[in-house]
Amino acid sequence: MTILQEDSEPRLVEHHHSGLSTTFRGIEHPLSTSDAPFHQFRGIKYASIPARFRQSKLQTIYPPVTDATQHGPICPQPNGRLLVEELLFGVPEDRLPKQTLKQDEFECLNLNITCPAGLTQSSRLPVMIWIHGGGDRGSGSHWMYDAGPLVRKSVELGTPIILVTFNFRIGLLGFAGNTMIREDNKAAGDEGTGNYGLRDQQRCLEWVSQNILGFGGNPDNVTLFGASSGAADIICHLFSKANALNPMFARAIVQSPVFEPTLPDVSAAGWQLSRVMSTLQATDMTSLRALKVEKLLGLGAHIRHIDDGVFFREGWMNHFSHQHKGAARSSRSTSQKPHPQYYGNSLLPPSLHIAGHRHSSRSGSRLGTPRSRSRSRSDQGDTPEQPSTLQPLIIGDSSSESLLWSLPVSLWTSPAVVRRVKAICQSVTKSSNILRAYDISSATPEEEIVPHVLELVNDARCAWVTDCIAQNTKEERGGHGVWRYVFDQEGPHRNIPHHAADLMYLFDTCPLPDSISSPSSDQACPDMFFDGPFDVDDDDSSAEPDFCFKDRDQDDLEWETIPVDEYSYTKVRDAMQSAWLAFASGKDPWRDDKVFVFGPEGETGERPTTLLNGRRRQNIWKSALEPLGYQLVSKLGAELSRGPCS
Repeated sequence: MTILQEDSEPRLVEHHHSGLSTTFRGIEHPLSTSDAPFHQFRGIKYASIPARFRQSKLQTIYPPVTDATQHGPICPQPNGRLLVEELLFGVPEDRLPKQTLKQDEFECLNLNITCPAGLTQSSRLPVMIWIHGGGDRGSGSHWMYDAGPLVRKSVELGTPIILVTFNFRIGLLGFAGNTMIREDNKAAGDEGTGNYGLRDQQRCLEWVSQNILGFGGNPDNVTLFGASSGAADIICHLFSKANALNPMFARAIVQSPVFEPTLPDVSAAGWQLSRVMSTLQATDMTSLRALKVEKLLGLGAHIRHIDDGVFFREGWMNHFSHQHKGAARSSRSTSQKPHPQYYGNSLLPPSLHIAGHRHSSRSGSRLGTPRSRSRSRSDQGDTPEQPSTLQPLIIGDSSSESLLWSLPVSLWTSPAVVRRVKAICQSVTKSSNILRAYDISSATPEEEIVPHVLELVNDARCAWVTDCIAQNTKEERGGHGVWRYVFDQEGPHRNIPHHAADLMYLFDTCPLPDSISSPSSDQACPDMFFDGPFDVDDDDSSAEPDFCFKDRDQDDLEWETIPVDEYSYTKVRDAMQSAWLAFASGKDPWRDDKVFVFGPEGETGERPTTLLNGRRRQNIWKSALEPLGYQLVSKLGAELSRGPCS
């Protein structure tokens, strides 16, 4: 673990950007050394927001000197609680780094660039862009996402990168939509409605594409990576019309994606928003925009992506079902259009930023080279719904993602679970298959029902969906270009491979336990936790986690140990960082016909894909989940994850 100790007066650095006609004044990163110096430029505005619920506009004009020494404002969000990731990590609150970030609805679109010192336009380093998760809370400027340790590791490995983190609109401010807002946006000349957070992310990609060369980065070698709701956002970008027409990233890493059960159209999203507007007595755009932003925070926690008929390419939802695999073969056999070309991990987007660019010839296998770009789009047979290039993808999940929803799941009783499953399935056969597969009945003992429901929620909301996307994207790429992993390494504090545990290893910024060999009773049984944005009602933003198994006898705890020692932590951290950095540099992270394992107990390496049958419940998915289809499975997972009052 890397402890970040910032000086009260960090050393200032300056970097002149000729393309933007400004000098950015940043800082020397606290982890910078004479052997590996690197800088950080914070709070750079990449877009502006003309009005609430309007699409953002790219920032192109800067003053002669731009202050980039402080983090910029973040999107307004509820205060007074730890972030989801902080709750999940299990670090005592008094050991968490202290950080105060200003909130501003209209000045929250800013980014942070961490890069090795001494770069020029000819350096052309790979660029990684992090999309944070957290639902309706969190920011790219949070201490846990500080890029210093990962950039330092890239320098040590001889594959230096530039890492960008950024802020975008979240919650109701980022994803509200209805027919009234659509008409307002249309009158203003905006494309689509809702998905403001996704559009902000596109503006960030556009800014990086146009300006990262001035920082020494390669705009043709950009890797998106993100976790949780941020990973879900990346999937949305992969399946967007914009990515089919003009991709602005070369590859993507999707870590533990968490989706809401359905992506409503504008009318359905309007029904959700109408509840909020009625509560706030807002009847038109004028009154909605006149509301103080504080009144909008914590509302509409389940309002996320909207299928507005503009953002996504046709047929994109087919990737969320295992049945898509056969359908894809059928459509390809009858379609007159050529199959989208997979160019390998050295993929370049269709529009070169620098003529005559060539990829590095560093060691490491590559799966192909891009073909000439001189051909017209009509020659290639492209359409907005049929992408001409398919980005390489790393995708995986953790084995205990559903602990995200421990609190509401703990409120279920066995008879209530059975009734809810039957009501959702609307089929005796299908509901019986589900209940039998997860060993749930009205007679299931009270002490056993919660673990069984958590297993069902884990599969329905996370594991099965991740596997569907992995298999279908790989099928779409002709059986190559998708690298699957499973993260089963225990979190250093929780002793289980919980949601977001991988972030502790990847970013290496989280405080670790002082003693990991002789845990106290409190360490062996930390408070359980939940992800507020995903499992509390809109009017329950003040809920706090208080569910724990502390009533167990001490005898039950004797077998418990903390398996994460310094060796296993370092081994998993180094393996994950090395694989991610190799991928960003255009190399294969591991063989794409294998699955890579991170944990448990420090295990790392390539394994046969048959391992997934043991590490995940694939046989149960085939017999119980696939017959239901994605819509019912996701609805089942969402309702069970939100507790009996949902």
